[in-house]
Amino acid sequence: MSDYQRIDLGPFESWRNHFGGFVPDRSRDGRRVLDHELPMQFIGVTANSLVPGEEAGYWHTHTSDEELYIFLTGTGQMGLDDDVVDVGPGSAIRVGQGVRRTWRCIPESDGPLTWFCIRGDGGVLPHLPDDAERITDVPMPW
Repeated sequence: MSDYQRIDLGPFESWRNHFGGFVPDRSRDGRRVLDHELPMQFIGVTANSLVPGEEAGYWHTHTSDEELYIFLTGTGQMGLDDDVVDVGPGSAIRVGQGVRRTWRCIPESDGPLTWFCIRGDGGVLPHLPDDAERITDVPMPW
């Protein structure tokens, strides 16, 4: 048998119905950790959905993970250190180590902001991102 696995994410409109996260106390509607469902070794992937007006509500950084955000639907913004960057369908944002990041779906978006976040650090990926630091004392940039 070939070494592959398949799961179905369903249409973008159904992504909001999934409740998940890396740990139970930080799980939320609209997050699905695909590398917990598939036997991933070196890359991690989450499928995400925020409704208009919803935001992450926190910043975070990574010391070794590099992340790639690929936006599929909706309109939003990312806070990246001191910058605010507009994102929408087709936007791809690479975020390096040490960069503070957060995101939101703008209130005027015509629907949910959906995206993939792909992460890796050049080695075997731990089950939980053990290099992350949550930053709670920096206000949201919008």
